[in-house]
Amino acid sequence: MPQNEPVEDDRCSTFLVRHAWMSMRAVVGEALAEHGISVAQYASLWIIDEAPGVSVAEIARMVASARQSANEMLGGLERMGLIERRPHPTDRRAQQAFLTAAGRERLAGAMPVVRAVEEQLSAGFSPEELAVVQRWLSRMAAASD
Repeated sequence: MPQNEPVEDDRCSTFLVRHAWMSMRAVVGEALAEHGISVAQYASLWIIDEAPGVSVAEIARMVASARQSANEMLGGLERMGLIERRPHPTDRRAQQAFLTAAGRERLAGAMPVVRAVEEQLSAGFSPEELAVVQRWLSRMAAASD
């Protein structure tokens, strides 16, 4: 569909959001390749930076992944020296994730790339339009919490 064509009323928002996410993920993934990390790895580094000590289960929930998949992905980040996992102080079954200095550096290098892609993809939208989209997406994300 051309960019300036109006969206039909009978289109399913769920599938439009999924299609937009898949397209955006592909573009962001290409940009992150130069930093040697995937979209899920970037998201995990960002989450850990925002909430040091976050659990593997919380990361899995936030990246919409099974706990086992998130654990494997975090294992890769740990082998790369970007994170470290430590036992939770009160829950012996849980682990907490923390960025290493190398992880903070990799995240800091990748953030401008992701922001540039987001700016490129949102070019042509007014700040007001973007604010509406962000509010809508935030509400949709909160509805599943």
